[in-house]
Amino acid sequence: MLVRLGDAVSPTCGGKAGTLGALLRAGLPVPDGFVIPFAVYRAVIDDRIVDATLREAIARGLDLLGDGPVAVRSSADDEDTDSTSAAGQYDSVLAVQGIDQVADAVRRSWASTSSPRAVAYRDASAAEPMMAVLVQRQLDAEVSGVMFTPGGPADGTEIEASWGLGPSVVGGTVTPDAFHVAADGTITRAVADKRTRLDRRGARLVTNDVPGPDRGRPTLDDAAAGRLARLGRRVADVLGGAQDIEWAIVDGDAWILQARPVTADLPARRSPAHSGSPATLVGTPCSSGTATGPARVVRGPADFARVRPGDILVCPWTDPSWTPLLRIAAGVVTETGGVLSHAAIVAREQRIPAVLGIPDATTTLRDATTLAIDGAAGTVTMIDE
Repeated sequence: MLVRLGDAVSPTCGGKAGTLGALLRAGLPVPDGFVIPFAVYRAVIDDRIVDATLREAIARGLDLLGDGPVAVRSSADDEDTDSTSAAGQYDSVLAVQGIDQVADAVRRSWASTSSPRAVAYRDASAAEPMMAVLVQRQLDAEVSGVMFTPGGPADGTEIEASWGLGPSVVGGTVTPDAFHVAADGTITRAVADKRTRLDRRGARLVTNDVPGPDRGRPTLDDAAAGRLARLGRRVADVLGGAQDIEWAIVDGDAWILQARPVTADLPARRSPAHSGSPATLVGTPCSSGTATGPARVVRGPADFARVRPGDILVCPWTDPSWTPLLRIAAGVVTETGGVLSHAAIVAREQRIPAVLGIPDATTTLRDATTLAIDGAAGTVTMIDE
């Protein structure tokens, strides 16, 4: 009924678990865990497994991992594939403790296959996927983030990093430090103002302000960035292509939390043409393309119904529940986030321009103002009419 993570393969355990299983077998640093495979999901749907049986299996799995919190993570059959990332579309739950809480989190992951954001991402006409669930030891990261490994030996590695747990970076709620590690080992960096961090406190996740001295302090030194890039290349070698990797650093050691094929190329950046104009705001270029349309300021779900096809979505950040908006918006602008966040990945897959990390965008850009967005230059220009 359960599969040790080191034995997991994609056909029975989904893309996320199958990939991590392959990396574990290759000797790479992946937190240990177990998988509740597709077969269990099918049996629960068909009422062939009762709740008590599922709980007994979870108890055996937790005994293998020992005491301590775990991360319960989705691993669907349409997730982390060569053609679709499903970035952030299914539910994963961190800092879970105890059999009851793990069972609840597993059922939450199963149920997320039919959530509005997941249905919108895969198109309502597509079949509902099968869902496996991965349970791993929870890592309390000091620094975490995402990296894109190169597509060829001459390309560099892109790394984004922030303090604390990874959802801050992948969810776009913080603008992360950005590092480019060239093929010759040369490192360039852009250090961001990292205002918040996410950490575990017992069985809860808490968001705290980053102390003043740490907001502008680099999360990685050159040596750590170089080690991460080399680890990323090892992952790409094992998996056979450029990878989108989530990682964490605990007590100075780097761990791989997820790896999936890069489904859409990063934008080919160019210098802003009008960055000196007061009507032009400059952020991080995250998804190529240009668009012109009315600004639609969205601060939360209560504003979703106001978005119309062709609008330029302007928001503090976009969490995965906002995915349906990216199917109708002509472009997206956020106050925080980086080029490797879920919002940026989905924007690239949807082929709409995205400019992230413009502070105070929701107050500077007024609702219904006509905007011209350039996702490769990273500019948003207010147009007088």
